[in-house]
Amino acid sequence: MKLDAIQSALRERNIDAWLFYDHHHRDPIAYRVLGLPETLMVTRRWFYLIPAEGEPVKLVHKIEAGHLDSLPGKKQQYSGWQELFEKLKAILANYRDLAMQYSPNNIVFTVSLVDGGTIDLLRGLGKNVVSSADLVAQFESTWTEDQIRSHFAARDAIDAIVAESFKEIGRRVRNGGTTEQQIQQWFMEAFAREKLSTDDPPIVAVNANAGNPHYEPHASHPVPIREGDIVLLDVWGKKNTPGAVYYDITWVGFVGTSPSERMREIFYIVRDARDAGVKTVVDAIHSGQHIAGWQVDRATRGFIQKAGYGDYFIHRTGHSIGTDVHSNGANMDDLEIHDERQILPNSCFSIEPGIYLSEFGVRSEVNVLVRANSAEVTGKIQYEIVTI
Repeated sequence: MKLDAIQSALRERNIDAWLFYDHHHRDPIAYRVLGLPETLMVTRRWFYLIPAEGEPVKLVHKIEAGHLDSLPGKKQQYSGWQELFEKLKAILANYRDLAMQYSPNNIVFTVSLVDGGTIDLLRGLGKNVVSSADLVAQFESTWTEDQIRSHFAARDAIDAIVAESFKEIGRRVRNGGTTEQQIQQWFMEAFAREKLSTDDPPIVAVNANAGNPHYEPHASHPVPIREGDIVLLDVWGKKNTPGAVYYDITWVGFVGTSPSERMREIFYIVRDARDAGVKTVVDAIHSGQHIAGWQVDRATRGFIQKAGYGDYFIHRTGHSIGTDVHSNGANMDDLEIHDERQILPNSCFSIEPGIYLSEFGVRSEVNVLVRANSAEVTGKIQYEIVTI
């Protein structure tokens, strides 16, 4: 846990304290930010208060009294509910504004983990509960230099694997045939050779299946890849090293000599919308402006809407990337939520617009890494449909 950095961030935001709270592992964010083992058997409520100034305070149940011993601060214990409420009231007496894993109106629902009853309790004590979303983004989704290096190592491996995968698809189609699931398995074998890990296998989707953003191939329902098919590959992975972060891209190809004009039309709209989003980030960061996730989504989505395909772009523009492929920083989103979280230095996210039609779908995904005064796409950028 980075106590000094957390307290500095609280002071910068004029927040009195950050109050962590859990039972039964309902708040995984707390365990990651505080560095607590996720193997603890947690059957009782615990609270951990980090004030902007001064020493943290722990409040734990007497039968799980050692659960927060790895953290700095004074420890208090309780057994009965009355004792819990009285001690919590005393601990919080000098603080009004409390950051918690809460989001007004459940807007940032991945952070809004504190139950309504606990919010009622704290408000009954006269406390103003504010969202910890920006704090979580800072301490969960900004990268160290080692993590940035791990991202580029994953990029080098995955970019090469994706390029080879298109060749492999072509070889197999013309020499006996292949299926989506077989190519997915080929990817997993390539990942093992390159010492890459992933939470889920990549998406390999042809034609109408590519029109489903979260399509999953299955061996029980093999779908052949044939001449004349459009193929979407969504591939994400990270190196098998502690603290490594993900690289996550989507490319599309066509099996044959030339994709149709319709395929090209849709691809170019998606490509140019992607580039509009990237430019919005790069220009803002270069000029020293603060920029939030919703602004990137609006720039990207606006391009697709002007082209007449807004109803076919059915997900946010992009997501935060970290040790999990979907991390807890700012998402590029003004559709599913209005994400007002700031894009922070040393954070990374995807920009991945798509148009999903009944006959086929197209998505183009890049990763953008932001530094203090610059932003860059970290991998290869697709400008034309790959001819397979």
